[in-house]
Amino acid sequence: MADYKGVAYLRGKLAQKRVRVGQRYKYYEMKNAMRDFNIITPPEFKQFSETLGWCGKAVDSLADRLVFRTFRNDNFDLNSIYQMNNSDVLFDSAVLSALISSCSFIYISPDDDGFPRLQVIDGGNATGVIDPITGLLLEGYAVLKRDDNDAPELEAYFTPGRTEYIERGKHGRTDTTKAPYPLLVPILYRPDAARPFGHSRITRACMGIMQGALRTLKRSEISAEFYSFPQKYVLGLSPDAEPLDKWRATISSMLQFTKDEDGDKPTVGQFSQQSMSPYTEQLRTFAALFAGETGLTLDDLGFVTDNPSSAEAIKASHENLRLAARKAQRTFGSGFLNAGYLAACVRDDYAYKRQQIYLTKAAWEPVFEPDAPMLSSIGDGVGKINQAVPGYFGADNLRDLTGIEADG
Repeated sequence: MADYKGVAYLRGKLAQKRVRVGQRYKYYEMKNAMRDFNIITPPEFKQFSETLGWCGKAVDSLADRLVFRTFRNDNFDLNSIYQMNNSDVLFDSAVLSALISSCSFIYISPDDDGFPRLQVIDGGNATGVIDPITGLLLEGYAVLKRDDNDAPELEAYFTPGRTEYIERGKHGRTDTTKAPYPLLVPILYRPDAARPFGHSRITRACMGIMQGALRTLKRSEISAEFYSFPQKYVLGLSPDAEPLDKWRATISSMLQFTKDEDGDKPTVGQFSQQSMSPYTEQLRTFAALFAGETGLTLDDLGFVTDNPSSAEAIKASHENLRLAARKAQRTFGSGFLNAGYLAACVRDDYAYKRQQIYLTKAAWEPVFEPDAPMLSSIGDGVGKINQAVPGYFGADNLRDLTGIEADG
């Protein structure tokens, strides 16, 4: 028997990672708390908080551009397996969860007829011990269902060919298959040798910049109260004068002051009105820092600049985002291929070797859709290249460039 870490070890590992994943989801859903310095904040504004959707924008701007198309050279008919498992939702759900929590998992189980079912589990409810060569797990653990108090109600422990279910702390049924790896497949975003389970799109820098921007918004809201009603003053008022009603003095368009018995009259003045421009500039600085961290532009974050005139200009302004998307396509494609490979093993009840699917490749829609001028330039280039090298461009690689399916 292989030397496995066991359920207890994986439970502890998941408990540690779940806190970090939950924090990222709070930033994505704009439910994160704001850490304020509370140095000079008036007591009336202590509970005041602001929200910003920048972290959600950083995730969605990349997730929306990652559109999985198909598997090419699909020798094991993996496309049919995914199509039978609501592939439109499954791919998007796995990609979005992986971008937020650095990894997501596809859980495979046979239905009553032995056909594989695929379900996405987020990184806060599954973990495992990864094989750095194949990207598959050596053993895995997942929480399939939680109760109202967020306690595990149904768990699963995965080893090659076996899935053991644990219901309310007690071992239940065990499913066996001929799959040579656990039926829990990681979908990773930007993995490396030091962190094989990847990195989150919502980095520590993103969260730190968000906190600074939220504090700036809070200060601007507090200052706006004083900006709306600038402070006024009265000098030389007699001690015997009737006290002013502060609210009436603020909203009244006419105030009347009479001279005293010595013929003196008070002096009325107003403090200079506070400017909001420092907060606007500070918020714009935070937006520029966030845009540089995530590959977005200030336009993406709500600060309107000169609008790009073409799809090519938009692509040029999002070069870092394009590179991140291409990197994500490679790692996500490998994960989807691994999940399809194990699903084929379950479907055919046969232990295929991982090397047998080396010809199958994942194909994605283009990161940026071309506009009409770009399509025209592509057509000119393709015509010239095919004249020099006949047949170099065909329907498949033209689809990769344009995202338009050939008619017929």
